[in-house]
Amino acid sequence: MAQRIMHIGFDDTDSVKGGCTTYIAALLVHKLGRLGAGFIDYPNLIRLNPNVPWKTRGNGALCLRTQLDPDTANAVKETVIDTVEEHADLEAKGTEPGIVFFEAERIPAELKAFAGNTITGVVTLKEATKLAKKFGVEAVGFKNGRGIIGGLAAIGETLEGDHTYEIIAYRTPENCGLKRRVDETSIFLMEKLTGPYTFNNVDAEKRRVIITPRGPDPILFGIRGETPEAVKAAFAAVKPLEPVERWVIFRTNQGTDAHLSHVQKLDNASPHHPLVAEGTVSTSPKMVRGSHVIFSVDDKTAEVDCAAYEPAGALREAAKLLIPGDLVEVCGSVRPCSRAGPITVNLEKIRLLKLASAIAYRNPRCPKCGKRLKSMGTGKGFRCEKCGFRAATAQKVRAELNRGINPGLYAASARSQRHLTKPLRRYGLEKSGVSGVCLVAEWHFP
Repeated sequence: MAQRIMHIGFDDTDSVKGGCTTYIAALLVHKLGRLGAGFIDYPNLIRLNPNVPWKTRGNGALCLRTQLDPDTANAVKETVIDTVEEHADLEAKGTEPGIVFFEAERIPAELKAFAGNTITGVVTLKEATKLAKKFGVEAVGFKNGRGIIGGLAAIGETLEGDHTYEIIAYRTPENCGLKRRVDETSIFLMEKLTGPYTFNNVDAEKRRVIITPRGPDPILFGIRGETPEAVKAAFAAVKPLEPVERWVIFRTNQGTDAHLSHVQKLDNASPHHPLVAEGTVSTSPKMVRGSHVIFSVDDKTAEVDCAAYEPAGALREAAKLLIPGDLVEVCGSVRPCSRAGPITVNLEKIRLLKLASAIAYRNPRCPKCGKRLKSMGTGKGFRCEKCGFRAATAQKVRAELNRGINPGLYAASARSQRHLTKPLRRYGLEKSGVSGVCLVAEWHFP
């Protein structure tokens, strides 16, 4: 009997109090394997638009792409539904799990476009259910079932272009909620051994480990990299100081800037959407409460405020050095209007395209001793306090200042980067036109 291809998408199972959608995926990799299902891809971890107000913690949806005998299809579906129901945080307000099953050799273009819209924009549950019905996608929702949106998007995002990998290790149940125990020295060593083919393992500025989350979820640590081999090698270099229950390699759109897809005009800036726009700095940066930096950009269609927050580190320092007249490309997310002010672009990156000239007028130097002259008053000329030289007709000298910044790309420090933000380390390592996946041996345990 010919085998079927079944794509299984699910989302919105976690909450701030616990639960973890990738952990459910890890459980299902083991359970479905025991039912005889094979995998034609690594579990796909698809990060969606990070700006939607109803997002989960990491706003990540999952897809398992399986190959199975038709007579096991119902058992597979039942196992998925039961596992989601058992491990989702259904009592939490705002947790609305959804599961979708789609049997097809190829993903339709409309589903791929839908996935793109969930990463770069805002879509509704009505749109998702209408599309699912059109293509015969079986959808199961808990509570209001909003997770159907992410589940369908995870199926539609086939990662045929740029993508990365993440290996995630999970804790044993008795340790969940306790302080994570991993040898930090081994993490810094791993960073040296595997860079640049892994990324966002540590924050070099603060000497801080960032592969271990802080919440009550079951993740012990996760390492992101360019290839399955790179993340496996990194995993082997890290020394956990507590038991690892299981681990899995995911293929993902993390670190790809998938949400920053195209340049727009500022008058199209829409709340809760990502934005890439080119314009001229129109106001001098100012420091506001919290040590955040605010400045405005104008592209002749509109003028908007841009914010580089204190945790952004290097990006904030670059923003402080901008001046009116600089030509920049700003990348970030659009925060809605509030009582405090108009819409604001919360910056993830700044590309400084062209520097404006910073001009200062300084007193001339003494032709005799070289010391800078002092003004004797308006229209009265200058004199040298050292040697007494006087110059009744001398004028201030025009000087172009060193700005302390050069054209180039400036990004937030690793500690404050979003899942989708492409780190500077990844530039030049992008993948394109990738189709077909060859799974490495031992890509999960158990």
